Amino acid sequence: MLKIMVVDDEEQIRLGIAKILSRYPGGVEIAGQHGNGLEAMLQLSGMGPDDLDVIVTDIEMPMMDGLRFIEQAKEKLPNVVIIMLSGYNDFEYARRALRAGATDYLLKPMDKVEVFKLLDRCAEAKQAAERDAGAAAPAAAPAADPQPTGAAAAPAPHSLGAATADRICKLIDREYNRDIDLPYIADKVGFNASYISKLFSREKGETITDYLNRVRMDKAKMLLRDHPGLKVYEIAHLVGYGDKIYFQKLFKRTVGVTPLEYRAGTPD
Repeated sequence: MLKIMVVDDEEQIRLGIAKILSRYPGGVEIAGQHGNGLEAMLQLSGMGPDDLDVIVTDIEMPMMDGLRFIEQAKEKLPNVVIIMLSGYNDFEYARRALRAGATDYLLKPMDKVEVFKLLDRCAEAKQAAERDAGAAAPAAAPAADPQPTGAAAAPAPHSLGAATADRICKLIDREYNRDIDLPYIADKVGFNASYISKLFSREKGETITDYLNRVRMDKAKMLLRDHPGLKVYEIAHLVGYGDKIYFQKLFKRTVGVTPLEYRAGTPD
């Protein structure tokens, strides 16, 4: 199954692209949908090589255009396949996109047959890489101990709890910039809210809300530091807070200074 991120500033187009991709016969997981490259990079900053296979992105977007986004995405995940979309049949755009690191360049509206052929190549390349990795493993591995069966094979409660807590962390790392809360997280991981709240606190030593706020504050600090042109309310929105005043109060309580004070005190 291919893990794909979709980036386009027009919501209807973004949803349409995701709908087409979801019909790919080889199987697709939409790992993220974003309205601009800056939002997408915030998610990418917490991702590893196994978390994403393909990015489908527009070329003209606010805050961070497609070409700059491609360059930064390839720095973060060098092996990710990037498919650039544009409404313009412009050779110069195509040349610049490919030079920036795009794998291919498609015109809008996206042709299903054409994009499925690209995804076929991506899936084949992924399978080949996995085969190569398996072949590179030591040929003579030591014999494993006999595996337990029956009741003895069941995972220990602690390991199950740790795995669930890790799933919650990954969910928050991926969706922190959305309007997520405890009931939403509970529904995603398949347990009731009270149970996962206690489980997470036991496994991680902090509450789910504390972890969510910490992730959001870390992203906000990065934006304040690296993007001086962004307004505080824009940063609040990018990290998942619709209320600028609440964001400012929470930031000061967490970091010790206001967002503007933090930005002013950050060295160039």
